[in-house]
Amino acid sequence: MSDDDEKQLDLDRQMSFGDHLEEFRQRLIHALIGLVVALVVCMVFGWWIFEFLKYPLVAAMTDRGEADKVEKLITLKVTGAILTYFRVCLYTALVMAGPWILYQFWRFIAVGLYPNERRYVHASVPFSAALFIGGALFFVFVVCKQMLAFLLMFGDWLGITEMITLDNHIKFMTNMMLVFGIGFQTPLVVFVLGKVGLVSLKTFRHYRRHVVLGILIFAALFTSPSPIDQFLLAIPMWLLYELGIFLVWWFVERKKLREDDDEEWD
Repeated sequence: MSDDDEKQLDLDRQMSFGDHLEEFRQRLIHALIGLVVALVVCMVFGWWIFEFLKYPLVAAMTDRGEADKVEKLITLKVTGAILTYFRVCLYTALVMAGPWILYQFWRFIAVGLYPNERRYVHASVPFSAALFIGGALFFVFVVCKQMLAFLLMFGDWLGITEMITLDNHIKFMTNMMLVFGIGFQTPLVVFVLGKVGLVSLKTFRHYRRHVVLGILIFAALFTSPSPIDQFLLAIPMWLLYELGIFLVWWFVERKKLREDDDEEWD
């Protein structure tokens, strides 16, 4: 680290408590402004967003020959439709504004990091957002239909007819999209931990079996009892973990080996 970087880091760390509170206030205001802008956009396109979230249920019920049951979802409250509409718009806005909110969060904590660590963190924000959105879309287009089909089939086996309400379906969709979005952060977490030197490549490889077991437990806790649904989350997470290990080897360990070879030649 250069002398200028060290001086800047010392200045950052010498900020008073009041300065930190002011910085936090500024970052919070900026994050909220971004969220409000995203919320306004989502409210304009709320009908299309709702139809997008409704699509997997319509597909699953169509395969059962019961598409007429979801032509118009029911709600048990007078205010159910409008509250669900606002909830859908808010959750979607959080996803849209996520990169901006994360950026403000990292800007706040960056004063306690070294310049090279700041660079890695800032660079990871857009990739984190892309992985989160990718995980959510993977659930909607690949997993959700099979999961709903299994849950409906299980109800048939018990002789129970599901009365699917608007509120329950939206909660189910948004919660599962959140789970898959978080699960898809795996390669980024592995890479950042390896890049800043907190965890070595050898450690990642040594605890591979433990990680796979943890992934299986995570998938079992947050998906349906169907093994197919569990594996549809667990297998991508495992592959993404292996991708993270490869990235650590490619961008960290390979560079170290090259530097060691150069030193030997010198």
